[in-house]
Amino acid sequence: MFNGRPCRQCIFVLVFLVAGFFPVPDASGKNFGEKRYRFRIINSYPHDANAFTQGLIFHDGALYEGTGLYGRSSLRKVALATGQVEQIHHLGAGFFGEGIAICQGRLYQLTWQSRIGFIYEPRTFRKIGSFAYDTEGWGLTCDGRQLIMSDGTNLLRFLDLKTMGVVRTLAVKAEGGPLANLNELEYVKGEIYANIWNADLIARISPRSGRVLGWIDLSGLRAMLGNSGRPEALNGIAYDEKGDRLFVTGKLWPKIFQIELVPAWKEE
Repeated sequence: MFNGRPCRQCIFVLVFLVAGFFPVPDASGKNFGEKRYRFRIINSYPHDANAFTQGLIFHDGALYEGTGLYGRSSLRKVALATGQVEQIHHLGAGFFGEGIAICQGRLYQLTWQSRIGFIYEPRTFRKIGSFAYDTEGWGLTCDGRQLIMSDGTNLLRFLDLKTMGVVRTLAVKAEGGPLANLNELEYVKGEIYANIWNADLIARISPRSGRVLGWIDLSGLRAMLGNSGRPEALNGIAYDEKGDRLFVTGKLWPKIFQIELVPAWKEE
């Protein structure tokens, strides 16, 4: 395993890098022409350092988190201030949990390679349905009308809530070409925020054109984690629409951070 993904995933990335099929941004995103943002920490909160975070959302005053790894995958409701897990549903040992989203009163959770997602009643975590897809499942978010799903490539899929079928695909492009490794997603003020797997970056994506509008450089966050735990990839974006608060964390990170974006070009 490499950051929770098997070696064949690493080979996939290396092959495409050599072939030049898609660009991988550096820590600042400066090899692209899009706007860059740094961050200011507003607050930090405790986070379960054993949680392999795959999905994160803020809803009705609480955090909901989907975790991964075979035998350890779960769906959780978490108290932001304390990090205490208030409610938990364990996936079966054969499932590797991935992204989550709440959309029109239902909670959705992807799995990685099982090609099946689960639908829950958000208050009780009672499973009320499932749905199938023909790709890997990585990240998930909701634009208020449809689910938006990533699968580790440069494609985002828009899912109809009634049929759970794909109604549109969106190719994500940075200045250098297609941008792959799209992971955990969050819909923020009309944009899609996407963690880039194995980079301390979030891409801000237009849901209409697929163009990357800007980069959020979070490489400095690791220095704020201290020496405890064994933090892996940055993964987990949650937005509190009512409070206009943005939260980020990572796989096995001991903290969740509330951050404010700082335009990097104003500092240059």
